[in-house]
This record gives sequence, C-alpha cells and structure tokens, in this order.
Amino acid sequence: MNRNKLLEPEHIVRDPVERSWIRRLGPGLITGAADDDPSGIGTYSQAGAQFGFDLLWTLLLTYPLMTAIQLVSARIGRVTGRGLAANMREHYPKWLLYGAVLLLMAANVINIAADLSAMGAAVGLLVHGPEQLYVVVLGGVSLVLQIFVPYDRYARFLKGTALALLAYVAVALIVPIPWSEVARAIALPRILPTSDYLTTVIAVFGTTISPYLFFWQASQELEEMHSKTGQRPLRWVPQQAPRQLRRISFDTWTGMGVSNVIAFFIMLTAAATLHLHHIDVKTSADAARALEPIAGRFAYVVFALGIVGTGMLALPVLAGSAAYAAAGSFRWRSSLSLHLMLARQFYAVIACAIVGGVAITFMHFDPVRALYWSAVINGLTAVPIMVILMMMARSRRIMGQFAVSGSLAWGGWLATLAMGIAAIGVFLPG
Repeated sequence: MNRNKLLEPEHIVRDPVERSWIRRLGPGLITGAADDDPSGIGTYSQAGAQFGFDLLWTLLLTYPLMTAIQLVSARIGRVTGRGLAANMREHYPKWLLYGAVLLLMAANVINIAADLSAMGAAVGLLVHGPEQLYVVVLGGVSLVLQIFVPYDRYARFLKGTALALLAYVAVALIVPIPWSEVARAIALPRILPTSDYLTTVIAVFGTTISPYLFFWQASQELEEMHSKTGQRPLRWVPQQAPRQLRRISFDTWTGMGVSNVIAFFIMLTAAATLHLHHIDVKTSADAARALEPIAGRFAYVVFALGIVGTGMLALPVLAGSAAYAAAGSFRWRSSLSLHLMLARQFYAVIACAIVGGVAITFMHFDPVRALYWSAVINGLTAVPIMVILMMMARSRRIMGQFAVSGSLAWGGWLATLAMGIAAIGVFLPG
C-alpha cells in the first residue's frame, strides 16, 4: 500500500518546497533584494529629494522589464546547467566574453567600494567612531561568511537579510504622505524636458537593471539545482520542467516585486520629507542624516540600519557574480557550497573584489563620481550582454524545447531596448 502511494502523482505535490511559498523563494528574492543596495538607496533618495513624486512612475515601468530579463537569465542557467559566462564561452567569441567579464568586474568592484563607504558612514551615524574601521570590519565579515559558511545556510542568511528592506516601508509609515498627490503623480506623470530629469531617469533604470544581477541569478539556479538530490538541467530531464519553471516564475516575480516596492518606498519617503524641505542629498548616508530633524530619531535610525542590512546582502551578490563570471570564462570550479581548497580561484576572485572595494575607500574617492562611473561601465556592459542573453534564450540549439518565446521574449527585448536608450543617455551632455 505504501509502495503504491509513492508511485502516485500526488506525492509530488506534497513536496515541502512545492507546498511552502517561503521555501520557493530563493535566487529571485535574493537578487531582487540585493538590487536595493546602499548605492541604489542613494539613487532613489536623490530622485525623490530632487523631483518629489514625479519619478515614482519609473518604478512601475522597471518592474516588468527587470523581471523579464531576470527570468531569461534564470531559465538559461536552469535549462542548460551552465552559468551565463560558461554559455557565452561555448557559443560566442572569446574576445566578447573576456571584454564583458572585465567590464563587469570593474563595475562591481567600484560598486562594492561605494556600498562599503555608505555602510561605514551609516554605522558612523549610529555609534560614531572611525568610519574606515567599520568599512574594513564589514568587508571582512562579508568575506568570511562567503568563504566559510556552507551554501544552504548562507542562502538562508541572505533570505533573512532581505528583511532589512522592510525598514524603508516602516520609515514611509512614520512620515506623513499625501497619498492623493502620489496617486496623481503616478497616473499623470509630469515629464520634465531637462537634462537633470533625464539623467535621473537613466540612473533609476541603470540601478534596477544591472549585469551583475543576470550572472548572479543564473548561477544561483545552478546552486539550487546542485543542492537538491536528483535534480539536473531541464534540457536533460524535461519532466522536472513544469514544477521548476513555476518556481522560477514565482520566485522571480516576487523578488523583483520586493525590489521595486522597496525602491518605491525609499523614493516616496525622500519625496515626502527631503523634497518638501528642499534638502538635496548625494548618498544614502546623507538621506539618513537629513531625515532626523524632519521625521524624528526613529526614522533616522531605521533608515541607517537598513543601509547596513541591505549592504550585507548586496556585497556577496556583487563579489559572487564577478567570481561566477570569471569561473565560467576560465572553466574553474565554482560553487559557494565547495570547500575553499576545492575552488581556490573562485574564492580568490571573491576576496579580490571585496579587498579591492575596501582599498578604494581608502583613496577618499567621491562616492557620487564612483557611482557615475559604475553606471557608465554598467551601461556599456548591460546592452551587449542582454542582446547575447536574448539570443541564447531564443536559440533551440542552446535551450532545446525550452527556448524562450511569446510574452517573455517580448519583455526581454523591451528591457534590452530600454537599457540601450539609457546607455545612450549616459553620454548625453548634462
């Protein structure tokens, strides 16, 4: 009797991963949450402080576009059983692969430096003391966790860290919001024909759709696959596809939804407080500091703590995506579940990315300029990578029967077009 029950189809539905929506959240949630890193918080705060509610519409537009390209990335990883760089190595010229990976790594290290700088400043706001010391400690803690904590536990830690994003919802609930004005600004957006407005729109798009997120989510699908007994690339076990593609879709739509909702609340808070009082900000730490006299000590503390929490989530994604890209390019072993001695090159890239980011902060760089150059490099890198992603996703030679078509293909190409326009806009005279 029991043996027959095991052969019945319904035993698949009783899989705890299938039944528990929390456990179905993984790569998509972590990727989406990491997108709201301290640098992103600075961008959204600047947008709200400078233009009030006028740019809230951008986050409604980026949600489906961001989701589409992340779904494409996740599917390529899960269907082929390879990361993006490994697939590029197999099917495209080496010069294209190496150029994209070098640009990705440069942008990631600069972004890590900007995030660490913001995190150190946020800790300094809360407990005072030397910000540079906090930068070193935070970078060291992140590096130790990535190298020495097994992947299954580390993934749970990252999902837990995503809760730090709720800090920005809490802040928005503390400050008075004129909801009728918000609704009017979203329904009838005011498009300003100025270079500052265009530059900020480009910055919002560049923050939400970034190359490191593509590499990370595709590689995390491989980590998820290898951590489960009996799972293989979908191209070779198509019977696993219905459940896995449902999980990927749910996870990615949810994760990108979390990312955009939190970004919305950050911009909303800045608009309702900083813009109203004509306070301009340059970084996320500036935004936290400016909130105290307007919204009170609690809002200030919650905002600053959120910067640290989101930074601890973003650092491994930035460093890890660079390591996965390098490992895929040079056929190195790559997995956060592997022991240090079994994947030395992979962990060496992670270490170099974190240490490089820490080192840049000692140069007393201008974080606003650093974010600008990160955006320029990301703009140069994102568009060709997205074109290659879409070509791979549409190829039956690579994806077999799971080649992307229909609305997902349209969404991916629209996201690519939007980023192409943003990349051109980066170079327009200000």
